[in-house]
Amino acid sequence: MSASLTPSNSRAAWKGSEIDYRTVGMHVLTENEIAEIDAALDHLRSLGDVDFVAITQAHFPLSVCRPFLERAADELRDGVGFLLLRGLPRARYSEDDMARIYFGLGTYLGTAVAQSYLGELLGNVLDVSDIVAHTRGYRSGGGQRMHTDSADIVSLMCLRAARSGGGSRIVSALAVHDELLRRRPDLLQLLYDGYVFRRMELDAQYGDGVVVRRVSIFERHGDTVSCYVSGAYPRRAVEAGDAVMSAAQQDALDEFERIASSPEFTLDMSIGEGDIQFLNNRVILHGRTDYEDWPEVARRRHMLRLWLRAPSWPGLPETYGAHKAADFAGWLRQRQPFQELPSRYLDEMTTKRREQAA
Repeated sequence: MSASLTPSNSRAAWKGSEIDYRTVGMHVLTENEIAEIDAALDHLRSLGDVDFVAITQAHFPLSVCRPFLERAADELRDGVGFLLLRGLPRARYSEDDMARIYFGLGTYLGTAVAQSYLGELLGNVLDVSDIVAHTRGYRSGGGQRMHTDSADIVSLMCLRAARSGGGSRIVSALAVHDELLRRRPDLLQLLYDGYVFRRMELDAQYGDGVVVRRVSIFERHGDTVSCYVSGAYPRRAVEAGDAVMSAAQQDALDEFERIASSPEFTLDMSIGEGDIQFLNNRVILHGRTDYEDWPEVARRRHMLRLWLRAPSWPGLPETYGAHKAADFAGWLRQRQPFQELPSRYLDEMTTKRREQAA
């Protein structure tokens, strides 16, 4: 066994079949915490139309909730790696006020970064694949296989549930790492060695211009193991002729995905309307189960998404991740004021669909 191939030795190396997220990773908001959130929202709204890019903790002041949220950031980094925040009374707030609350809470865990070439700081996760061509997974329907995104902390808030299905499914990348170490250390080493990733062309165009990167799926920095994986990117590289994937490399990806999607390792989490999920993206993979949606745009499953950079977390090696700081900066230049407001986004998509049908 090489020096890098050692167990993760982390509290986040759990198996989904052995834990209950409601007892190890859920916080139910108290009446006092909800009252303070209401007061913080009132304060933010009293300042006029504050765009998301300008919202700070001073715009959304919390004292009762602050210690819990700061502990949550530490727990995400050093604990089980996930948190479900429950108890926000969804019916009390408009969609746009839910977005304001979500972004305000997020400022206590990290700094929001852009999520695509569109520049959005707050993603609207909604199936618009019948309206917009060439959509990424978060703008399409159906299930999603296990993957990571490009942030320290990734988060979802549920605005509206699907007609049926569409649950959150997460898995510990560290548990998968340790299982591969036990069964197939030869394949694990290939994941450490890395793969050629081909990014989405528009993300590259509006970012740093680099379409193809070599990315390590597992990285060890100090005593910490991190994971970055999107099975689509290395396969896109092969299809485009950017790389040749050996049979062993293909086996490594297949085995990784097989373990990561097995019932022994996955943890299904119900995210109800008003719930907020936070994940340590360095060690937790996420996906979703298949679902049935409504045909009307305004009734479809609708999540909001944050990508947060945690400034206090240790840095990562250069070979970690497909997207870099220059990408986030470039994407943000494409952003339009208030573009993330759910009401504005829904109106835009509804109008486009109506025009297509005319």
